Amino acid sequence: MSALALSVLLALVSAVAYAAGAIVQERVASTTPRPCAPSRHGAWWAAVALNGLGALLHVGALAYGPLSLVQPLGALTIVFALPMAAVFVRRGAGAAAWRGAVMASAGLAGLLSLTGTADARSLGGGERTALALVTSCAVAVLFVVARRVRGAVVRSILLATAAGAAFGIASVFTKTVAVDWSASGGFGALTGQLPGLLTIAGLAAAGMMLSQAAYRGAGLAAPLATVTVANPVVAAAVGITLFGEHFRYGVTGTALALGCGVVAAGGLILLTTERLTAPAERQPRPAGVPARVSVSPVLVPAPAVVPMSPAPRARLRPSGAPSRAQTVTPPALR
Repeated sequence: MSALALSVLLALVSAVAYAAGAIVQERVASTTPRPCAPSRHGAWWAAVALNGLGALLHVGALAYGPLSLVQPLGALTIVFALPMAAVFVRRGAGAAAWRGAVMASAGLAGLLSLTGTADARSLGGGERTALALVTSCAVAVLFVVARRVRGAVVRSILLATAAGAAFGIASVFTKTVAVDWSASGGFGALTGQLPGLLTIAGLAAAGMMLSQAAYRGAGLAAPLATVTVANPVVAAAVGITLFGEHFRYGVTGTALALGCGVVAAGGLILLTTERLTAPAERQPRPAGVPARVSVSPVLVPAPAVVPMSPAPRARLRPSGAPSRAQTVTPPALR
């Protein structure tokens, strides 16, 4: 097997692992009464393992293939997740969700394929500190706004955006640590990379918890598509700003990249609209709470109305006239 074919295979398996992890996360979110305690469920740790496996496979795919090929294949996570959810957890998606997923994946793939690469360079200490502070503030603002929003879908989109931003900046720090590691000659400079490694761990943990909260009450497609799009878009924006990366083909490539961004945004809007117009799903009933019994009204037949004959009119007797019940004594017998 050639290196290019191995890279494609690893990228596809990575997308499947990410999709499986997202499905498990959504199931944990829909069955957990308390959203702040997912770590008590073994299924959540399985989702963590699946996401970690997907990350390792993605790194392996980048080792054997070009970035312009591997990164767009990661957008297939949305497309893989919908049929997998229908097969394994019996949760199908409507036509609007499929159209939104395809649009988001195609737009993201086109955007990533147009992003050019630059020479490998690392970030300085000041740039790392500023990037970590800006990311922390942005994630905190999105989290606070999401807590104040009433709608479940809008809250999910905000949390998923924060999760995608955390994952994207974690990728930036991973690239920085990898460049410094290779330049310093391996394990000898491990202590110098400790702040960067701690930052990566913190951002990855925050992204995992935020994405877990995003799946609560909003289904699978919209949060997953938001995380999948926000992650590489944030990383690409930082790459263009700080690493000197650019869009290919000059002005034409920039215009095409903007068009791909519009397509991806339209897919996300379609996914959100489909979820907003979908009927509310039946939430699981906590243990110990009796089921609600619906009592249908009993129709009691109304009593039959019997027509009453009019009462006979009393005859008026002239004053002094004897009644029939009185006995009239003849005058001769008096």
